[in-house]
Amino acid sequence: MTNVTLYHNPRCSNSRGVLAILRERGIEPHIVEYLKTPPSRAELLALIAASGLSARELIRSKEALFTELGLDAPGTTEDALVDAMLAHPVLINRPIVVTAHGTRLCRPPELVREILPEA
Repeated sequence: MTNVTLYHNPRCSNSRGVLAILRERGIEPHIVEYLKTPPSRAELLALIAASGLSARELIRSKEALFTELGLDAPGTTEDALVDAMLAHPVLINRPIVVTAHGTRLCRPPELVREILPEA
């Protein structure tokens, strides 16, 4: 049994695409619908660190709320971005997949293959 966690939004086509790829490989992931069950600060910081991305790279900058909150202002700190994602989980980009082989923001969905065990 492969231990895979998918931070998932069922309304997102990329997220559904990753889930389909996992299931095609016979992997039934632990699904975290992060809009219903947001990560804690520690979990979000761990995801950011493990993915090798910054908070700025993981935030959904195309979400209207991003601009409404002024997060596009020069000098917005990583801490402020993390605070915004915690307060408004819709700002967390998805899908994020965690496996024993790494953590990835899987946009496009095919990126998930980079962190799956060999078939």
